[in-house]
Amino acid sequence: MRVDLQLPAPFGLEVDFEVDGFTVLLGASGAGKTALLKALAGLLPSRGQPFAGLPPQRRPVGYMPQGHVLFPHLRAWQNVAYAFGGALRAHHAAALELLAAVGLADRANHFPAELSGGQQQRVALARALARAPQILLLDEPTSALDASLRDALAAELIARLRRLGIPALAATHDVGLAAMADRVVLLVDGRIAQQGPPAEVLANPAGIAAAALLGWRNRYEAVVVRTQPDACVARWDAAGGVPLRLPATDADPGSVLDWMIHVDAVRVHPVDAPAAAGMLRGRVAHCVPQARGWLLGIRIDEALLWAQADSAMAQPGADVAVALPMDALRCWPRGARH
Repeated sequence: MRVDLQLPAPFGLEVDFEVDGFTVLLGASGAGKTALLKALAGLLPSRGQPFAGLPPQRRPVGYMPQGHVLFPHLRAWQNVAYAFGGALRAHHAAALELLAAVGLADRANHFPAELSGGQQQRVALARALARAPQILLLDEPTSALDASLRDALAAELIARLRRLGIPALAATHDVGLAAMADRVVLLVDGRIAQQGPPAEVLANPAGIAAAALLGWRNRYEAVVVRTQPDACVARWDAAGGVPLRLPATDADPGSVLDWMIHVDAVRVHPVDAPAAAGMLRGRVAHCVPQARGWLLGIRIDEALLWAQADSAMAQPGADVAVALPMDALRCWPRGARH
């Protein structure tokens, strides 16, 4: 399903993207994700497709708002039946059928307070399905879940939606959820910055703003000193003016580049290791334990560079040597729009 919408001020959104299977709309807080979902549901004025001109009650969408918003005084089946309109008892059988579809037939008579976060999420999903939607709109579907259960419950939600065969658009700032999706769409400054399969988008951000949204820690600027056929030499002022070889760009000498490197690509060596071309010297300022190895914050003059390393390098105050492989670097002229 193609979404081509314009939302007037104060939102100023203009988007054009595809919803394919379970699609994640990834954006920072306040970027307009919820406004976009509400516009699709007909709850905010907009122009474009799909459902142009249809009032909310005629739009074939299921909307699961943030936090699920279940009625605390109604049982699970009653929360689902409410979406049909009219007397709740008249829709008892249909509500039970939908609860069975999301694996909650045995919790139909429970109140929301008697259900876990994941079960409440499924009740909200069943309620959204009551409209026989052509698309499901999910607002921050993992925000109310415990961190320890978030990935498992998100995977379960996605698997159920795939079995039901209903396309879904989930608005979130959760990069972990985006990694599980069929398609990822990045919303930056009211526009779509990038879209595509998760593996492609997460590994190759289309710009520095996209990289920030995807959680890339190492994002800096440098000034072009000279260009070469296959690279350019730039001055990293925050790191004391050290020279860097960056991938070739169209930038002229003196122009500013935004550049970045993933923490996994930074190579950390003992300071007495044989020097390699372009190797930088720094000092370990921060050591953060990870499930595998350590995340190191390495101070190079005023710059702080993050890198994955093993325990041998995790010594606060230790001097280290750092290599930045050029094939792992990404750079763009400052001000380039992506």
